[in-house]
Amino acid sequence: MDLLIKNARIIDSSQDFKGDVYIKDGIIDKIGKDININCEVVDAKGLILMPSFIDLHVHFREPGYEYKEDIRTGSLSALRGGYTTVNLMGNTNPICSTKETVDYVLKTSEEVGLIDIHQTVSMTRDFDGEDISHLDNIPDYVKFISDDGKGVKNNKVMLDIMIKSKEKDLVNISHAEDEDITPFCTRLSENIITSRDIELAKYTGARLHMAHVSTIEAMKYIIEAKRSGANVTCEVAPHHIALTNEVEYRVNPPLREKEDVEFLIDCIKNNWVDMIATDHAPHSEEDKKNGAPGMVGLETAFSVCLTKLVKEGHIGLNKLSELMSKNPAKLMKVNKGEIKIGLDGDLVLVDIDKKIKVNPEEFASKGRNTVFKDMEFFGSVEKTIVKGKVLYSR
Repeated sequence: MDLLIKNARIIDSSQDFKGDVYIKDGIIDKIGKDININCEVVDAKGLILMPSFIDLHVHFREPGYEYKEDIRTGSLSALRGGYTTVNLMGNTNPICSTKETVDYVLKTSEEVGLIDIHQTVSMTRDFDGEDISHLDNIPDYVKFISDDGKGVKNNKVMLDIMIKSKEKDLVNISHAEDEDITPFCTRLSENIITSRDIELAKYTGARLHMAHVSTIEAMKYIIEAKRSGANVTCEVAPHHIALTNEVEYRVNPPLREKEDVEFLIDCIKNNWVDMIATDHAPHSEEDKKNGAPGMVGLETAFSVCLTKLVKEGHIGLNKLSELMSKNPAKLMKVNKGEIKIGLDGDLVLVDIDKKIKVNPEEFASKGRNTVFKDMEFFGSVEKTIVKGKVLYSR
């Protein structure tokens, strides 16, 4: 698709200027001022043009739990939030442990035809915590493995996973939780597994990505690992930097103390946190009432992060773009994440001064489970563009 976006304030991780962007055949072809081409034109006066957002940690529930979310509704939810690329976790039904399940998700995504989707494969077969034989048959187009939602308890099994992942050039996404410890102390549960997985990654040379980091101690382990040169990256979720445990809402890991929130924000400011990831986890109203942990996040992430990080003066828009676009694109090895000639024309137009009030009934997701209901934030996603085609307009 050919599209000319004019009169925008153009911001990515390293740029901030007013100008135009021309997308030809889905690829950014020209960037500058006073570009005039005979094609569809979007006048972006008063808006900011950024690279579309990329989420490394998402649950679309298909196959098996389509009553919570499916690939189509999840994709529409992503577009409404400014996201055009997501990485799906494997806790579906069946658990994503086979090439057949991966191919089903990718084929369905292609048929839906809205956003780019990657599918993570389970670390252990069917999340059984022991069998990793299926990893020998992972196709080359799989980039990540994770037992997200459960974690791997056995130390030797996790060591074997790391060895195998290094052999196959896979990134381990660690859900840091020891289920034996969780009933006694969720904080200790996260900290123990964070420390263990970092030590195993250092020992094996495997690539490790720590999901939804929420405690001071876990973050300190990660900082120490980064300083030592270990191949470790990490993400934080919007709710873990926006709210404390004074708010009662069940997520996993749980909302933490004020000191944890302040420390995570400080680590974002000091470049220890690599990216923002939503952990978008839709549930039915009944499942949520029955205690299912998690919340939808794709449609609120930009507004929450803009308000809590940028409007409150912790970081600038360039840094926010790095966290939400450039760094996740780099880890996923996709041709996106910046506004540069030759990259995919996946962009988002936002109004950073418009206030929004979160109304779950307006969500494109099937999930209405959000802690942010009726809260007000700055930042509105006005248009989401995929390869030069406007697929969402507010």
